[in-house]
Amino acid sequence: ERVRDVASALYESGCHEVSLGDTIGVGTPVATRRLIECVAARIPVEHLAGHFHDTYGMAIANVFAALQCGVSVFDASVAGLGGCPYAPGASGNVATEDLAYLLAGLGIETGIDLDALLDCAVWISAQLGRQPASHTTLARRRSRPGV
Repeated sequence: ERVRDVASALYESGCHEVSLGDTIGVGTPVATRRLIECVAARIPVEHLAGHFHDTYGMAIANVFAALQCGVSVFDASVAGLGGCPYAPGASGNVATEDLAYLLAGLGIETGIDLDALLDCAVWISAQLGRQPASHTTLARRRSRPGV
């Protein structure tokens, strides 16, 4: 209810989009749905956005739950890059590649070239000397050795 009240105050003061964030990545689809339903009682759902970190592997499931509630704007990060400065060990946002794959699978047109996006994720990960945190990128790499 506190999140609902703060979000409502933001919206009523002219904020066009209120992003509901799970910045430490501990959310679940059930909690995501409950939060959105609570906030959407005061703010039109088309003015809500989602920001889900993937610490416990729930980010894409939380996106799906939010989509089912009518949310259509999400933050994402290529290769799942990022973290949370006040939560050591927290991972980055949902990987853009995983989000694009989910949306394509649901028949939602994004205009994103998934192959080009996957190439970007592999490239930036190599530059940073780390593995991509995207399930889609890792699956594609396994199916295309040498990529």
